[in-house]
Amino acid sequence: MTVDGAMVDVGDTALHVAERGSGPAVFVLHGAGLDHGSFGDYLDPLADSHRLLFIDQRGHGRSAPSGENSWTLERLAADVGAVARALGLREYAVLGHSLGAFVALQHAVDEPTADVASILCGAVPSVAWFAHADAALETFRPAGLRDRVGAAMERSARVRTPAEARDALDAQLPFLFSDPADPRIAEYRERTKDTRYAPAVLRYLVANGYGGIEVQDRLDQVKGPMLLFAGRDDRVCSVEAAEAIAAGVPQAELVVCEHSGHFAFVEERELFLAAVRRLLAGHFTGPA
Repeated sequence: MTVDGAMVDVGDTALHVAERGSGPAVFVLHGAGLDHGSFGDYLDPLADSHRLLFIDQRGHGRSAPSGENSWTLERLAADVGAVARALGLREYAVLGHSLGAFVALQHAVDEPTADVASILCGAVPSVAWFAHADAALETFRPAGLRDRVGAAMERSARVRTPAEARDALDAQLPFLFSDPADPRIAEYRERTKDTRYAPAVLRYLVANGYGGIEVQDRLDQVKGPMLLFAGRDDRVCSVEAAEAIAAGVPQAELVVCEHSGHFAFVEERELFLAAVRRLLAGHFTGPA
């Protein structure tokens, strides 16, 4: 496998996996309608000691075509295990952001093993927690920006082209960062400009509750360690939702990022990377 990536057969389709670094394996899972380009180079420092494997989830990015009926959270989670087995990996970590965090959590519940560590940035254990986003939008200011963000959210359900998906998701960034005027929003856009957008999957996921995560009553089944990041100002996935996950998972650590919204790996990058390194060092105690 090269830095440019390779296709990995998972049975009914093949997923594009890009690789950076060497060492113990860490799968990296992106958000809805995006691909691995949405991480830019923000996680690259971890490649000095770990093998980062960026998966373009089914239907996204450079992965092969797949049927809409397979774009479920359970299938996305099963793909992680399928890629691991195809690469001959037993011990690994899964790092997910937003939808990727839901997938990582579903994987931890569906395929419980002490050999897999999970790192979640912006997660909820149940769709009931999405009410937080609705309430946050109602009080979001200034009003003009709130209206633009709300309109962009509505457009996400109707996008037909990659450009439309890009514009709809891009317009929501001020709502997703702690400070709607954060200059790092423009920096993030520049550093992730090569992202490929998947309008069909975005439409499907918006219409289906972003996978319809429902694992709150199964969290005690998780056997591996879990690290959770929650932005104090995350208007989509609340601190309380992360606390509910941490309370249910036997080996969970919660890091509340006091100056972050939904993008802790951007807004508090050094804190994020340091905590991830600690989790990985504790998990990988022997040869990969």
